[in-house]
Amino acid sequence: MSRKFALILTLALSFCFGSVSARSEQPATENGRKVVRKVEPRYPDIARRMNLSGTVRVVAVVASDGSVIKVEPMGGSPILMEAAQTAVSRWKYAPGSESRETVELHFHP
Repeated sequence: MSRKFALILTLALSFCFGSVSARSEQPATENGRKVVRKVEPRYPDIARRMNLSGTVRVVAVVASDGSVIKVEPMGGSPILMEAAQTAVSRWKYAPGSESRETVELHFHP
């Protein structure tokens, strides 16, 4: 019973906080700093079993050397958020002044 309740609660939260978007053609970063290396997020097994898709938005704090210092969640399914943060933290940007880059990742089963 508690496992079923947890699954229902997770689904409810993902719909409440999710931001499914049809703008899949939107560039990965809105601020324009060039991404030198992207790491694709690993689609979580639980999301695959639930056939969950959606969009996750995070803000990457990028150092002057292009490495990602910190990744902050902005919105999207909590189930997909960890995979998005892990992937973006491994991205590499072109060198420049320290900046905050908004990244939108789309997850599809």
